[in-house]
Amino acid sequence: MRQLMLGEMLSSLSAIPAEAVEHGEVFTRRWIVDLILDLAGYTADRDLAKLVAVEPACGGGAFLAAMAARVSVSCRKHDRPLRDAERAVRAFDLLTPNVTASRQLVREVLVDEGWSLPEAREVATAWVRQGDYLLDPYVQEDVDFVVGNPPYVRLEDVPADRMHAYRAACPTMTGRSDLYVGFYERGLRSLAPGGVLAFICADRWMRNQYGRQLREFIAAGYSVDVTVTMHDVDAFEEQVSAYPAVTVVRRARQGDAIVVDARKGFGPQDAPGLVESIFRGEPVTERNDRYEVARLPHWFTGGDSWPAGSPSRLALIEALNDRLPPLEDASTGTRVGIGVATGADSVFITTDADVEPRRLLPLTMVRDTTTGSHSWSGHYLVNPWDADGQLVDLAVLPRLRAYYQRHAAALKRRHVAGKRPAHWYRTIDKVDHSLIDRPKLLFPDMKTIIHPVLDEGGFYPHHNLYYIVSDRWDLKVLGGLLLSRVAQAFVEAYAVRMRGGTLRFQAQYLRRIRVPRPETISAADRAALAAAFDARDTRAATEAALRVYGIEDAGDVIGGSAFVRGSGS
Repeated sequence: MRQLMLGEMLSSLSAIPAEAVEHGEVFTRRWIVDLILDLAGYTADRDLAKLVAVEPACGGGAFLAAMAARVSVSCRKHDRPLRDAERAVRAFDLLTPNVTASRQLVREVLVDEGWSLPEAREVATAWVRQGDYLLDPYVQEDVDFVVGNPPYVRLEDVPADRMHAYRAACPTMTGRSDLYVGFYERGLRSLAPGGVLAFICADRWMRNQYGRQLREFIAAGYSVDVTVTMHDVDAFEEQVSAYPAVTVVRRARQGDAIVVDARKGFGPQDAPGLVESIFRGEPVTERNDRYEVARLPHWFTGGDSWPAGSPSRLALIEALNDRLPPLEDASTGTRVGIGVATGADSVFITTDADVEPRRLLPLTMVRDTTTGSHSWSGHYLVNPWDADGQLVDLAVLPRLRAYYQRHAAALKRRHVAGKRPAHWYRTIDKVDHSLIDRPKLLFPDMKTIIHPVLDEGGFYPHHNLYYIVSDRWDLKVLGGLLLSRVAQAFVEAYAVRMRGGTLRFQAQYLRRIRVPRPETISAADRAALAAAFDARDTRAATEAALRVYGIEDAGDVIGGSAFVRGSGS
């Protein structure tokens, strides 16, 4: 009954426009397909006829051709007739031409392998089905493999009725998701215990907001076994800007994880050696001019963005994550925040507004931090908040009332004013008066290099500045750590990189930085870090930070491999 209802629903849905699907098709080179199948363990030495593999978006049959060849060899190795493999593969595609082409390709491969045309035709027809993998009621559960290259189609390009059906079927497809997120979810849900999903796909979901639910889903019940970043590899039949990565995920408790960075020049001559090193079953650290490999003791947990970077840098970050507390830490009273957003800077930020003097709060702007020292430019916030967090009474502040009323039209147009008309003169954020006199480290949002600047107190940060306050850290010592390339490595691993290499130094990324406990730092290293911070000497700060963090080799912090002492800081 459930299948019938779903079938009726599907028949009423608008089809995805063919041009949208075709735009999302990126065909994979054969040697890449073979690499993925090898990493998944879909190899001819296994009795593939008794296993079930799914190709959820077969396109022209790139994966199916390789799978057919392996099934053929496997059948002969295990003394099976080809018809035993009729249920060994299930492939789906929305487009009739793709279904026809895939069946024909499978037939040709099997005939070339020496099987008769009738049995090859029978198997090819059984393997390939026209349907929508995300919604098809006949998608098999408890399968052994899900492999392929899912389509890249933004949900906004899908008709509304089908988009809603996709979101209902695949809860991880949140926000401005891409269709491939749903393919990951449905494929993973279909796996039997121990089953493997291996996709080549754009890797943006590992770090961006719309991938958060998928990351949480994987962390809760699956093991990330292998990731192979292939941004500069010629992996597809056409040139595309897809930022691809191969991801191998197993339905099992998380074990160790292999991280590979395949560089420009990585090709079919390298794939067998890479596979051999991965399955050697021993600690792996391998680097050459075409790829680098590292074995991590486990993968990164939770829904927060997964770090990016070379395998050695990821190994470093994972080791520090395991050993040290995060920067924001209740035990040290260290907190990361952002300055005040007003919704109308032209009104609230001034150098000479005619208001009661106590309503002018000295405000730090990004320009005040440019030199690395706090140099106030004379800007104030026309402050509508009193010390207990309540809006001031304009009736007792005639100059402030007159100032705001002169700008009432602009202030009342803001969304925050529309939500609370009686509070039309508020800033978006409240002012935390306890922050004003505290020393704080300030960080401009957009920079290529981490740029901590010390405000000794007496100022409030603007919204384009993030801040750190602490009860136990000497902020110059902490500032030296955060000026170092170690802190930069954390932010580079997690942060969004914009055009021109600019990084977002937002609170969510600053919080990912790990630091030693302040009491474990020697007096000499505290002095060295503080002196480096005062001098804005990144090299000296990095040298001291390496000692404090217990990093024996500068390694990938500044461009090579990195090894972390098991004890120390």
